[in-house]
Amino acid sequence: MANIFTSSIGKKLIMSVSGLFLIVFMCVHAFVNGLSLISNEAFNAGCEFMALPIISVMVPVLAAGFVVHIVYAFVLNCMNYKARGTQRYAVPNKAQTDDWASKNMLVLGIIVLGVLGFHLTHFWAKMQLPMFLGQEYTHDGAALLHQTFKQWWVVALYIVWFVALWLHMNHGFWSAFHTLGLNNNIWMKRWKVAGIFVSSVIVLVFIAVAVKGYLVANGICCC
Repeated sequence: MANIFTSSIGKKLIMSVSGLFLIVFMCVHAFVNGLSLISNEAFNAGCEFMALPIISVMVPVLAAGFVVHIVYAFVLNCMNYKARGTQRYAVPNKAQTDDWASKNMLVLGIIVLGVLGFHLTHFWAKMQLPMFLGQEYTHDGAALLHQTFKQWWVVALYIVWFVALWLHMNHGFWSAFHTLGLNNNIWMKRWKVAGIFVSSVIVLVFIAVAVKGYLVANGICCC
């Protein structure tokens, strides 16, 4: 069991599995946020569902997934720098290291993590944290969303975050399956297409939510 956490292969497997776990969470998050594109009532219903005790107990699990992924990201990057210099990911040929994202996964991860802290102050700290402190869920999720995205610079910062998230997930998706051994020529092409599709849908939903929130908050549209 110790080898799983300390061996090079074990660390890569943990990194891959935790990354896929977080992508699944992002799919759920995008679905709930996407309800705001339908109506305020639909989004508030989604927020109330996420506030249920059975869902709230998953928050520590999610937090643990983030911590594990971040810790092992730094550990693996240190190992890769020592072993291979600037080549950060073990892939079967150089062509797969030519894209910018694969060479800057740590930088992208730091950007994602940095803005994540900013994001948590907007929603988690105002909605879920009070519940952990024993208070009732009383927030109007749609009103809070519109209030958050009322300033254009907040929307711009979030879009930069979403782009970094897209690049990080896009590469991380197929890289995870490569690490798990599903890396022959046929499946790698499929994983790359699937990664582009999944990450694009997630990020486009997030961007649409932010832009609509800005438009509604500033009276530009009432949709």
